[in-house]
Amino acid sequence: MLVDSHCHLDYFSGELDNVLARAAAAGVGQVVTISTRVREAATYRAIAEAHPGVFFSIGTHPMQAKEEPDVQLEEILAHTGHPRCIAIGEAGLDYFYERESAEIQRAVFLRHIEAARITGLPLVIHSRNADDDMIAILTDEMAKGRFTAVLHCFTSGPALAETGLKLGLYVSFSGVITFKKSAELRAIAASVPLDRLLVETDAPYLAPEPHRGKRNEPAFVAHTAKVLADVRGLGELALVRQTGENFRRLFSKVGQDRLAGSLAA
Repeated sequence: MLVDSHCHLDYFSGELDNVLARAAAAGVGQVVTISTRVREAATYRAIAEAHPGVFFSIGTHPMQAKEEPDVQLEEILAHTGHPRCIAIGEAGLDYFYERESAEIQRAVFLRHIEAARITGLPLVIHSRNADDDMIAILTDEMAKGRFTAVLHCFTSGPALAETGLKLGLYVSFSGVITFKKSAELRAIAASVPLDRLLVETDAPYLAPEPHRGKRNEPAFVAHTAKVLADVRGLGELALVRQTGENFRRLFSKVGQDRLAGSLAA
């Protein structure tokens, strides 16, 4: 069963049933719709409650940090008791679009790290053009108290991947790994231990080949999984099994929800 460990289903309003049906037809069994704003939690929760096999996270994306600079730890924690809320984030640093809000991003990110520590839920980390600061924060914060996390849609350099792996983090690859100019990224993917790999779409963004330039959707995670299997010298079924096991290990709350089901239910 394929898992799309990171997508944004709130962008598919009015056509979500068809999008999820196509995902199920492509062999995708479960997806996680990822929060970008804590104060839109009701939207993510409603999507998960309405569809078997769908889970959600709670957090503030770094590009929205200046919209929610005052979101407090307690406000994040308030949503984590829901059985389908399986992760914190996405949160982190984005200096490509939002470098001027770096200080706010860091403050918001630290609150999410603390939420991950308190709840034991994995932190979904966004990092773009911020490798040095991300390495410093993760190293410092992990020394203060452990937490689990995934470096989502990994497009950074090898130093961040190496640091993340040393700290026990997982690494997730999106459709970017299928692009012709992503040879360096594929080399990093080849070096990640098999038990730390995840796949995702980050839909509706970053559609993989052969759909590049179109709107992405969860069904397309199958293309990313195929390329990642080739990079690792594995059969597609072996890669699907491994990434599924990794998903359930990291997002351990999934197994606690007996009513979660799958998209094909």
